[in-house]
Amino acid sequence: MSTVHTEITDGVAIVSLDDPDRRNALNAGMVDQIIATFDAIEADGEASAVIVTGRGKAFCAGADLSHLGASRREGLRHIYEGFRRVGRSPLPTIAAVNGPAVGAGMNLALVCDVRLAAHSARFDTRFLQLGIHPGGGHTWMLQRAVGPSAAAAMVLFGEVLTGAEAERIGLVWRCVDDAVLLDEAGELATRAAAAPRELLLRTKATLADVALIDDHDAAVDRELETQVWSMDQPEFAERLAALQRRITGS
Repeated sequence: MSTVHTEITDGVAIVSLDDPDRRNALNAGMVDQIIATFDAIEADGEASAVIVTGRGKAFCAGADLSHLGASRREGLRHIYEGFRRVGRSPLPTIAAVNGPAVGAGMNLALVCDVRLAAHSARFDTRFLQLGIHPGGGHTWMLQRAVGPSAAAAMVLFGEVLTGAEAERIGLVWRCVDDAVLLDEAGELATRAAAAPRELLLRTKATLADVALIDDHDAAVDRELETQVWSMDQPEFAERLAALQRRITGS
C-alpha cells in the first residue's frame, strides 16, 4: 500500500505522507517510497519546487523503531534516508507542517529549505523523553536553524513549540491558519517554479556553497561564474526584453 502520494500542478509537486493511522511515522517502507518519489520528481523535470506535508492530523510523528532489522545501526541509517533524501534534493523544498512534527518528523521539516506551519503544528524533539539519544543530525540542524539556546530548550528541557512560537524563534518562516497552509505553501512554491529551472537549481546550489564561505571576496568569486552563465541563457534575454517593453510601453 502506498503511503506517499504526489500531485504536480504548475511546476509544483506536493508530496504527502499518507499513513494517518500511524500519524505518518517513518518506517522502512515509507522511506523507500520517499526516495523513489524524489528520484522520479527530479528525473521527469515537470516540477521545479516541492512541498512536503502530511495527511491527517500529523505532519510526521517520528520514526517507527519497531522494525530496524538485525543491525540497529543500519536500520537507523535507512530511516535517516527518508529525510536526508529530501535534504539532498536540488529542487527548492517547503515543509508545510500541518500538525505534530516529532523527532525524526522534525528532521524532515528541518531538511527543507523553508518551513511553513499551521497553527495546529507542534515541534517536539522528544528524544530524551523517550529515553533515546537524538539522531539523524537533529542537534546539528536544530542549532543551525534556531541557535544553541533555543535548541537546548527543546532538546534538553523538552520545550514543545506551537506554530506561532516556532515562527517567533525563526524555526519556521511563517505560521498560518490551518485552512490556508497548503495555499500559502503553493503560492511560495509557484514563485520559485516560475524561474528557469536550471537557474533555480544552480541558485539553490550556490546558497549551500556560500553557507560554508566566510569571506566576501570568495563569495563574489563563487557567484560570478554562474551569474555570467545565466546572462548567456536565452531566458535572460527574453525576460530582459519583456521588462524593457513594459518600461517603454511598447
